[in-house]
Amino acid sequence: MKLPIIDLSSPDRLSTANSIRQACIEYGFFYLVNHGVENNDMLKAFDESRRFFSLPLDEKMKLARKEFRGYTPQDPTLGLQGDSKESFYIGPMADSTNANLNQWPSDESLENWRPLIESFYWKLFGAGKKLLSLIALSLNMDDDFFEKIGAVDRPSAFLRLLRYPGEIGYHEEVCSAHSDAGTLTLLMTQGVPGLQICWDKLKQPLVWEDVSHMEGAFIVNIGDLMERWTNCLYRSTMHRVKRTGKERYSMALFLDPHPDCVVECIESCCNESSPPRFAPIRSGDYMDELLRNTPV
Repeated sequence: MKLPIIDLSSPDRLSTANSIRQACIEYGFFYLVNHGVENNDMLKAFDESRRFFSLPLDEKMKLARKEFRGYTPQDPTLGLQGDSKESFYIGPMADSTNANLNQWPSDESLENWRPLIESFYWKLFGAGKKLLSLIALSLNMDDDFFEKIGAVDRPSAFLRLLRYPGEIGYHEEVCSAHSDAGTLTLLMTQGVPGLQICWDKLKQPLVWEDVSHMEGAFIVNIGDLMERWTNCLYRSTMHRVKRTGKERYSMALFLDPHPDCVVECIESCCNESSPPRFAPIRSGDYMDELLRNTPV
């Protein structure tokens, strides 16, 4: 699968915005290069992820997920369906109330783990914020549109560390087919295959295509809230991770609007012949309802 390539460092912002627009309309997925996060920083973060997942299960379970932060183990009861992975969530850190909800391994377990992951979180968020300004331009809005409406003035982003085991299981998918809920997802992998996307989720049977690894690039995809914001102009494309028999690590930053931000059809995405398809909704209400009905 040859996805579009977007260069975040290009000085021609309007041309880049036009490329993003085309990618989001046609694919909902693209590669992001020259994003400002050094490859060495990504390698270090992957090393820290491996260090965490290598801990004994009882150590990891001390950080069992609550308030959507912390560790989720692999479900040993899975049969032919369901996700076969373990994960660790780090939530927003823009204010002390949110930051204090995060759970961290002790220095005795993993020395210096927290500061490195915190630093990596903020670097990813900086790249995501730059990308959002170009997405605003791609929608014929001011580049600070998402900041002005309160979507990213206080970061509400989750970093998820993921490990998919290499053992052969019975189920075809180690991450079941879904679309992401929020605004944008920045995904990092290390070359182990498995990620697939389905262009037409209404077509039966579903047709899945492999997404190739591009060294140093983020794989970016549009989420359901961005699709809602754009009146379905930009696609929130269904994707999954297929079982390959190889251990696979990935990291994803889910860049979501601040909970108080009201998501309503962007002015440039509707007119008399194409009225808004969705009622305005507070981002926090939308995400809370979704998370309540989504398995860990």
